[in-house]
Amino acid sequence: MSDAVNTKIEELVSSNDVLVFMKGTPLFPQCGFSSRAVAILDHLGVAYESVDVLQDMEVRQGIKTYSDWPTIPQLYVKGEFIGGSDIMMEMFEAGELATLMDEKGVAKAES
Repeated sequence: MSDAVNTKIEELVSSNDVLVFMKGTPLFPQCGFSSRAVAILDHLGVAYESVDVLQDMEVRQGIKTYSDWPTIPQLYVKGEFIGGSDIMMEMFEAGELATLMDEKGVAKAES
């Protein structure tokens, strides 16, 4: 991974409280796992940003190296890598994801 891609990813992760790297956009997810990640975040009602990895192949590969995680989507909260859609689902169902968002002081989405 190039330094430029690594720097870009670091800036994205550090400048957004909740960030999901996904295939597509929240309005038009391009895979079931990305769709599930968006549905979980929307249900939690938190403000989040997304990065469409289909628009940038360097970021698509780079994020896998950055997190040492092989799949997309990937969720970051306050700069911390949380996991992919399976981990998000498990944490959501256990109530842990909502607790994490509260503990980290994540802003609610504006309706």
